[in-house]
Amino acid sequence: MLRISSGRGPRPVAGGFETFSWYYFRISGALLLVLVIVHLLIMHIANDVSCTTYAFVAMRYSNVFWRVFDWLLLTVGLTHGMNGLRVVIDDYVHAPGARMWLLSISALLLVVFFMLGTLTLITFPTVPGATGPLCIPK
Repeated sequence: MLRISSGRGPRPVAGGFETFSWYYFRISGALLLVLVIVHLLIMHIANDVSCTTYAFVAMRYSNVFWRVFDWLLLTVGLTHGMNGLRVVIDDYVHAPGARMWLLSISALLLVVFFMLGTLTLITFPTVPGATGPLCIPK
């Protein structure tokens, strides 16, 4: 039988990792909502999407605030999503061997994607001294 969670269940009372995970899900979800709304406002409403070019991103990343903002969005998004995947695997995969493999693969994917995203944010070249719009919409 398929169980569908309303998300309103009681929080874990035993403490430990599951309690941390329960709290993290709620806190990271709220933080992710704020980060995504700010991202959408800045990148898709305040700026013309057709002007989002390599030069635009390079100019944006010349300010360390945007690199930290995007890294925080990457970190919170990845960990929130993989925590959700971990819960789904725990709930629906009953064979211990298969559960171990799936949890290991998801942890490996988390590390790989986090490292790739962080490496990209750190090494992305900037345009020092560039100011102003790089694209004038038609």
